Amino acid sequence: MTDPALSLPAATASHVVTRAELATRRPRGLHRQDFHELIWVQNGRVRHHLPDGPEDLAEGDLVFVTPDHSHALQGRGAAAMVVSVAIRAAVIDALGARHEALSGHGFWAGTARPARAHRDMRQLAGLNQAALRLERGPDRALELEAFLLPLMTDLVDATPPLPEDAPDWLARALAAARDPRVFRDGAAGLARAAGRAHPHVSRTLRRYLDQTPSDYVNARRMDHAARRLVGSADTLAEIAAECGIPNLSHFHKLFLAHHGQTPQRYRRDRQKALVQP
Repeated sequence: MTDPALSLPAATASHVVTRAELATRRPRGLHRQDFHELIWVQNGRVRHHLPDGPEDLAEGDLVFVTPDHSHALQGRGAAAMVVSVAIRAAVIDALGARHEALSGHGFWAGTARPARAHRDMRQLAGLNQAALRLERGPDRALELEAFLLPLMTDLVDATPPLPEDAPDWLARALAAARDPRVFRDGAAGLARAAGRAHPHVSRTLRRYLDQTPSDYVNARRMDHAARRLVGSADTLAEIAAECGIPNLSHFHKLFLAHHGQTPQRYRRDRQKALVQP
């Protein structure tokens, strides 16, 4: 069930920043909205309900919800908290018109599900500081852009650049492949996101990035695994299964090749660094 669309208050010129601790009860239904919304998990774990099924979000996960998306949020456990920046659609439209590099990213991803990204603990602290400045400043597009553009620059720069003649469907598929629901299914998930036959996706990806679909998807899996190792207490088996790799031996091999450390060593070193002064 989808509830009526939500709207920003009439007096809002550009944006509204809110913080909320989420209830653990299942939402009554999904809702739409006539504004864009950047949401990130500040604390705990969150279930993000979408028309084609839920996704789980952890601390540092970001989602870019557009007026084309229906969704709802639910806390998983105590003290699940999110920060939200609701933005008038005209502001996002103007940004996209001025900056072509935003195409395929964030609010401009053009995907059926809200685009996702992740910030590590240092990046999340910076994002929270920027949100506080935005909240305390004037409600103007200028302040909103000063908040949003540095974030989007980081996210765009973290994505492998594609030549100008690369097809749009490839850019959208590569962005979608950062979603666990896509990379969990391996190269088949990437081909499905592209809406093209696997051999065609393979030839195109080799041409523009000199990678196979499996190479690209496995890199996304190992990036996700690294975040989960540091940001959760889940077992290696749970994280491997979340990545779509039930064979722990294969998971270890992929992780070692991608990060240069075993999963256990990677977790131990980084969690130790977080607690030491």
